[in-house]
Amino acid sequence: MKFDHLFATRLSVGPTILRIGLAATMFPHGAQKALGWFGGYGFSGTMGNFTGSMHIPAALAILAIATEFLAPIALFFGLFTRFAGLALAVNITVAAILGGHLANGFFMNWFGNQKGEGVEYHLLMATIGLALFFLGGGRLALDSVVARMLGGGYCACCHNESSEEG
Repeated sequence: MKFDHLFATRLSVGPTILRIGLAATMFPHGAQKALGWFGGYGFSGTMGNFTGSMHIPAALAILAIATEFLAPIALFFGLFTRFAGLALAVNITVAAILGGHLANGFFMNWFGNQKGEGVEYHLLMATIGLALFFLGGGRLALDSVVARMLGGGYCACCHNESSEEG
């Protein structure tokens, strides 16, 4: 079975911008949960909240923390981009539902006029994650190196290495 298609990527800059942007946006959230950085509670505090207050099973709580911490790092380097993008899309969608954001409507709570944050941010992050799942990591992604090592390389939609398609 060939796995090179899981690492194949478009050579355009668009996916690269999406990949770096999603990594930069999600990394602080993962670092809050895993390490306690940026005012977060760290791993034990987050586990306590997820399992105690939110009643999330421990295995799923660990998976959520690991996804939010490790997937942005993978995205930054463009390694396992398709998997990391899909994992973050699923993670942020579940967070929107279980975190109560869906009940707060669509918009973020910019002016403090509603009970909490809506799903606007979650929808945007999930959409970017799904786009990366379909497009791959773009230029400067380590995925393209892995794909070439596995005998593949670039998406058939790109036709050749010099494609500038967006």
